[in-house]
Amino acid sequence: MTVSSTSTTPHTTGENRSAVHPAVKLLAVLLVAGCLRPPLTSVGPVLDLLGADTGLGTAALGTLGALPLLAFAVLSPLAHGTSSRFGAERVVLWAMVALAAGIAVRSLPGNAWLWAGTAVVGASIALGNVLVPSIVKRDHPGAISRVTGLYTSVMTGFAALASGVAVPIAAATGSGWRWSLAVWAGPALLAAGVWALRMRGTRSRTASAGTAAGMAAPAVPAIRETSVWRSPVAWQVTFFLGLQSATFYLLINWLPAIQTARGVPASAAGWHLFLFQAVGIVSGLTVTVIMGARADQRATGVLMSTPMVAAMAGMLWAPGWSPVWVVLAGISSGSTIVIALALIGLRTRTFAQTAKLSGMAQSVGYLLAAAGPIAAGRLSGGTGSWTPVIVLTAGLALAQACVALWAGRDRYTHPEPGTT
Repeated sequence: MTVSSTSTTPHTTGENRSAVHPAVKLLAVLLVAGCLRPPLTSVGPVLDLLGADTGLGTAALGTLGALPLLAFAVLSPLAHGTSSRFGAERVVLWAMVALAAGIAVRSLPGNAWLWAGTAVVGASIALGNVLVPSIVKRDHPGAISRVTGLYTSVMTGFAALASGVAVPIAAATGSGWRWSLAVWAGPALLAAGVWALRMRGTRSRTASAGTAAGMAAPAVPAIRETSVWRSPVAWQVTFFLGLQSATFYLLINWLPAIQTARGVPASAAGWHLFLFQAVGIVSGLTVTVIMGARADQRATGVLMSTPMVAAMAGMLWAPGWSPVWVVLAGISSGSTIVIALALIGLRTRTFAQTAKLSGMAQSVGYLLAAAGPIAAGRLSGGTGSWTPVIVLTAGLALAQACVALWAGRDRYTHPEPGTT
């Protein structure tokens, strides 16, 4: 009897020791989320300094701002296959290490390092963008909207902080824009360390999942798995995310320039960008209450898309009220990114489907988003005015509200198991 007890104990004890506390798992997700935007949002406030130092013109700076988004578009479809081969947790870990390296490299002297480091930054963030929503779907299936709102708010909060401190860091260090960007390598390394701690329980969870999958194997042939690229629902979610991202990244890159062109000091323009994103934190958390547990999110999608249209109209017709319009834009942007990411989980049935939809939505969506900063740079450079850029942003937000009427419906990308 004692022998029997001894023979079974090590296995159980080993699993318990390898298990990671849920708080550590959530903390790891939040730290990764906090690293996914500062490498991008810290650029806008110092874009004029960067351009003056490197000799890049408006069009080239717009392309530089779009480069991470192009990396998102290229690598997002590959994230699911990579995670299937190496494991989602391991891919996220190495993405954080590569992110830290890319941030450091792009701050080195020489334009070649700037472009190369920016490409690595975009590639690393692309993997995190795709895999975090699918990990949330797997680990928190009953609280997708709530957890999505939490990690999105952390992501937005760090993005806002990066915008606000970019110019002060540049002034304090006397190094121009380089330290403003390089400082964010530290949080990426911290996130990698905590994520490595989270991975201690991956092997036992994977083994358990494999056992469960094996027991459920007879049911698999009943599921008709069509390609996510052939699903109308998937395309609707993709376009909603793409339009939301286009307005966000356009403003992240060019809002400070729009502000300074109207006489706002550079430091104040950076804090306006901070305000835009800080408001997004509150709206991102609030919208999860509005969303509730409902599968149908049409009304919420339209309601939260329209303040961006109003904000752009205000910037055109009442520019003296700029802080008010920045707040309105932040409410819209902060809430709609939560809706977009939550839809990826709400419109799929399984972890694998979520990863595939996430890859598709972020590939095509960010390809569309990349056009935003590029178009804004060319419009401003070609016309000598920011008015066409403001009108473009309003048009993108209006299109987003229309797409929400389809993407928000209670539909799935794949048919219910057993249906044909």
